[in-house]
Amino acid sequence: MVEVCALASGSNGNCYYIGNENEAILVDAGISCKQILQRMTDRELDTAKLKAVFITHEHADHVRGARVLSKKLNLPIFYTYGTWNNTHKSSRSPYYQFIHIDQALSFGAFTIHAFAKNHDAGEPCSYRIEIENKNIGVMTDIGSVCNNVIEHLQKCDVVFLESNYDEKMLWEGPYPWHLKKRIASEVGHLSNMQALNLVSSYANGKLKTIFLSHLSGENNTPAIAIDTFRPLNQKYNIIETSRHEASVLYSF
Repeated sequence: MVEVCALASGSNGNCYYIGNENEAILVDAGISCKQILQRMTDRELDTAKLKAVFITHEHADHVRGARVLSKKLNLPIFYTYGTWNNTHKSSRSPYYQFIHIDQALSFGAFTIHAFAKNHDAGEPCSYRIEIENKNIGVMTDIGSVCNNVIEHLQKCDVVFLESNYDEKMLWEGPYPWHLKKRIASEVGHLSNMQALNLVSSYANGKLKTIFLSHLSGENNTPAIAIDTFRPLNQKYNIIETSRHEASVLYSF
């Protein structure tokens, strides 16, 4: 049995749990170590099963808790070289290892596939994780849909998919113009509609469950994101995530 959970998902912190009965990993550690451990406890997840953390890129909402967590639990933290090089020294884990784009990494029960994405960071990647013949994608911070995203999405049973902003809220909201342009750019984030179109256009019969992830606190709401995906309700299990608490624990 495979278990997945968004321990935190939003523009102020991201952390995704993937595990089985014996082992588990995290993708990103963008909230504090204390919060990560508490949210795992809230979902009755055993912290002793954690074996590693895989970082997508160096922005604070993805690395904030990595250093302390790795020191507390003696966990290796995997970075691409570009992400490591662009991570502030105060946030780097002493137990670092490198993962390479497009080279599958066998790690315990997991096979980790890191693939390049479009985002304004040093060497950003998304991940597809194989475990027990299942595939879980963590695909957030994607400025535009590329062939890599499409290829790996089509192999996923479950995906944590960015649904960052509602276009009306973004363009009519209080953000300065330069930030609005950055968010909507090809190295920014996916809107609700872009995420919907990605799934509608390219997902195949393998995909069953979508966690709507990395929602903006200022330019989106869970209700709007869920409503955008309403046309797919009969086809997929649509689950919302939160920045304030762990999502439901999904087992399959």
